[in-house]
Amino acid sequence: MTKHPKKLLVIVAEAALEKALVRQVMELGAHGYTVHDVRGAGAAGAREGIWEADRTIEMKVICAADVADRIGQAVLAAFGDHYGVSMFFADIAVLRDHKY
Repeated sequence: MTKHPKKLLVIVAEAALEKALVRQVMELGAHGYTVHDVRGAGAAGAREGIWEADRTIEMKVICAADVADRIGQAVLAAFGDHYGVSMFFADIAVLRDHKY
């Protein structure tokens, strides 16, 4: 079985950013993404998603390392100072390289 190395970029952000994040991710070279509604707590407090302005999303993007870096830099530059945004990267492998 042939495995192909990729990066998994996970962006956790305020739900109000979803459309802008989708646009950036696709413009910067990702072939796709997955978005989930999530809840949680951290240093800034709890986000329970009870009301619209309190909703949080988790966006997962599997792509080449250079694409993940471009997306991460662009998201931080555009939203990092004024919105709740967290990101992390993980090394993964995929079976169908052409899909990512």
